[in-house]
Amino acid sequence: MIKKIFLGLFILLTLIAIYYHDLVSYGWMQAKGQVTILMNVQDVEEVLDDPAFPDSLKSRIRLIEEIKQFGVDSLGLSPSKNYTTFYNQHGKPLIWVINASDRYRINAYKWSFPIIGTFPYKGYFDSTRAVREEKVLKQEGFDTDIGEVSAWSTLGYLKDPILSSMLRRREGSLANLILHELTHGTLFVKNDLELNENLASFVGDLGAIRFLKQKYGLNSKELRTYEFSKKYNDAYSQHMLRGISRLDSLYSSFDKVKLDTAAKDVLKNQVISKILNDADTLFADKKTLKTKSRWDGKNLPNNAYFISYQTYKSKQNLFRNEFETKFGGNFRKYLSYLKEKYPSL
Repeated sequence: MIKKIFLGLFILLTLIAIYYHDLVSYGWMQAKGQVTILMNVQDVEEVLDDPAFPDSLKSRIRLIEEIKQFGVDSLGLSPSKNYTTFYNQHGKPLIWVINASDRYRINAYKWSFPIIGTFPYKGYFDSTRAVREEKVLKQEGFDTDIGEVSAWSTLGYLKDPILSSMLRRREGSLANLILHELTHGTLFVKNDLELNENLASFVGDLGAIRFLKQKYGLNSKELRTYEFSKKYNDAYSQHMLRGISRLDSLYSSFDKVKLDTAAKDVLKNQVISKILNDADTLFADKKTLKTKSRWDGKNLPNNAYFISYQTYKSKQNLFRNEFETKFGGNFRKYLSYLKEKYPSL
């Protein structure tokens, strides 16, 4: 009888593995990538005690410890054991992310995963697998975009390490990154990544400015540098969101006029090129603008490029207005309100 039960379970699991082959294969790859990293981390204490490790980088690790404590004490983010270990990337990227969209509509392609829900992007520890999936998506008619990722959150399920690439960031950028990821471990709503990433972006920005003011002072170089960068990045993000509206209007017109694919692509690329070129007028200081060097007529981004702005920046004004008008700038109260409003994983 027991043999029959085990045989039945084996057959059932085999059928599930066959039916969900892609998901099982992907899960195995991601688990392998995470385990490889976790098996090769060092405790932060070991790194700080290593005389061969540069003092300049040790100071960055100590800064991360301060940022993390600030997030818990001043913002009310959940304490965790994240960033108590260190992983040396040896200058190599670790993970790649695919975004995809409909060809004539700014509409994110969604990937579904058990427990954690749907996502408008998909991460890979294996770049060849990422390129392979991108190729399939292109064959199916989707616009795609692949980029490297500098950090990610396992939502408290694993102990996320400090990555060596983080130590090259400036103070404000580093504070933003750490507080962004810690926010995911504090509040993460299933099947609403746009809310999750927008909230984490809002907290990262708000928290970084507060941290820099507290540590370095109101007139510090660190704060001025971050605020200047933030001013441009915010303006550029809003410009891209307006660009999405321009593209949506164009794509709506395709329903009224019959055009072939080549004609649609010409009009699409004209609007995208105009959006990128118009970014050069955001500020008078042209030295800070690099859009023309990044893109040219033969190397324009597509709809997938705009998806990340939807995911990370489309709700910033909503969060800011709610935070300032309803909670008077008290972030702890605002975070408590958000926790009550949204069920977290």
